[in-house]
Amino acid sequence: MFFQVHGVDASGSVVLRKQLRRGQVVAFFAALPRCLIGLEACATAHHWARELQAVGHEVRLMPAQYVKAYVRRNKTDAADAVAICEAVGRPSMRFVAIKTAEQQAALLLHRGRERLVRQRTSLVNALRTHLAEFAVIAPQGLRNVARLVAIVHDESDARLPDLARQVLQVLATRLEQLTVAVAAVEQQLMAWHRSNPVSQRLANIPPNVAITPSPRNLIEPA
Repeated sequence: MFFQVHGVDASGSVVLRKQLRRGQVVAFFAALPRCLIGLEACATAHHWARELQAVGHEVRLMPAQYVKAYVRRNKTDAADAVAICEAVGRPSMRFVAIKTAEQQAALLLHRGRERLVRQRTSLVNALRTHLAEFAVIAPQGLRNVARLVAIVHDESDARLPDLARQVLQVLATRLEQLTVAVAAVEQQLMAWHRSNPVSQRLANIPPNVAITPSPRNLIEPA
C-alpha cells in the first residue's frame, strides 16, 4: 500500500511530491516541521490522523464527497493528493471529527452487531424457505425459529429426508452460533452504555423530543 504526499508552502507553491510505503509514513512526517495535514476520511484515516497528531502535526479529515470538487484531472493518487491539499486550506471546508480508538471500538460494537443480525436474519429466512418445501412451517417471529431448529435436529421426524436434514443441521447449528454471538455483543454494548455518560444522557431523552443535529460527525474548521 502506498501513500501519495503533496505539499505546498504558505504561498501555495509546490514543495513536496512523494510516494510513501505504509511503514515509512510516521517516520517521514516525524522528521518534518509542524504543519497542517489533510486526509480524506476513509476506513483507516482516523488511525493515521492519531499517528500524525502524535508526532506534532495538525490533522484534518475531510469527507470524500467534499474533496471530489477539487480534483482537476482524471482520478489518480497524485491528483487526489493535490485536491486534498487544496481543499484542506479552504475556509469554507467542513471537517470530520477525528475519533479516538475508544470511539472507534464502540462504533465497531454497533457495526459488528448489525452484521451478525443481518447474517442471522438471512439464515432464518433460508431455514424457513427450505423447510417450507417439506411442508414444515412455524409462525413468523424470531422466537418461533427454535421450533424449526428442534425439528431439524430431531432425527425421528420423518418429514425430512436424511440428505436434506444433513444440510439443514449445518444451517441450524450456524444459526444457533450466531444467536449466541449476537447476545454476547449486546451484553458488551450494554456494559459500554452503562459506563458512557453521553450514551446514558441520550437514552434519557424523552421520545417526543425532536432533535435537529448538525451534519453527522462534522465540525466547522478552526
